[in-house]
Amino acid sequence: MTDHAAATSSKTQGLFKRLRYRHLYMLVTLGTHKNLHRAAEALHMSQPTLTRMLQEVEDAFGCSLFDRQPRGMTPTPVGEELLKFAHSALNSLDRCVEDLTARAQGGYGHLAIGVVMGSALDEVVATIATLKKASPQLGIRMMSDTSDLLIDLLEQERLDVAIARLGAPGDRSRFEFEPLGNDRLVFAVRAGHPLLEQPAIPVEQMVQNWTWLLQPAASPGRKALERWWADQDMLPPGMTIECSSIWAMLQLVQLTDAIMVLSEAVIHDHVRTGLISIIEQHAIEGLAPYGIILRKGAPRSKELQQFLSHLRGAMKTGPSA
Repeated sequence: MTDHAAATSSKTQGLFKRLRYRHLYMLVTLGTHKNLHRAAEALHMSQPTLTRMLQEVEDAFGCSLFDRQPRGMTPTPVGEELLKFAHSALNSLDRCVEDLTARAQGGYGHLAIGVVMGSALDEVVATIATLKKASPQLGIRMMSDTSDLLIDLLEQERLDVAIARLGAPGDRSRFEFEPLGNDRLVFAVRAGHPLLEQPAIPVEQMVQNWTWLLQPAASPGRKALERWWADQDMLPPGMTIECSSIWAMLQLVQLTDAIMVLSEAVIHDHVRTGLISIIEQHAIEGLAPYGIILRKGAPRSKELQQFLSHLRGAMKTGPSA
């Protein structure tokens, strides 16, 4: 063992002896409230007791974790990193308790799955149905959101796997990624929209004259759209509605004259039933592929391995197979 490794191991052993889950819970609560008095109330303890606990953690790490300010407290850069760890550790503990409780009651554990709308949603749903048929008592929680939010939940250990798109360049250093497919972004409007009556629709007219219905700025689809605007040498539209809910976007586009930008797979059923129409002259190709995203180095339960195996099979044969 090198001197550096020995020193690191010694420091870690010291933290094992001094830190408890209650310290991590205190940090998360303080990070949420950013105020000693409100955090102490939330923890049902006195402010001096909370201050003493915080001092214990800061002494253990040998640095300040929060900057004390007249109107509250803000995490230092080191504090931000420790808060990420605390969130992850507490979420992992919650998942462990949930899993062990289910197994103690005769169940087969839990599986938390995140999937971006569109992409492989049909295959994911078919895979879940297959798993439940084989293991009726397996607890499965599935949620759908934008890729950036799903990746955050995966990092916090609130998900076992995400079927989504990688976003930030640093994502590949933290996650394993197995591509499953690709899609394109299309521009869609309500049925009977005035733009559909025009034989040719200049991009400039779309940007300048109409409201745009957009996903959040951090989502991969929004980033691709902003690159497309830049490639067209245009500024983003001045009239926008930003929405994190795909379902809300699909409702809003039917009730307004806004131009909605989403992946073609997401709006397929709405287009097929005539609720919305695609502006065929424009589309954004080359969207980042979607796929299986897992935390690097994280253990994979038997249930997760079964899910991944069934999903890969469904991607090859189709969801109905």
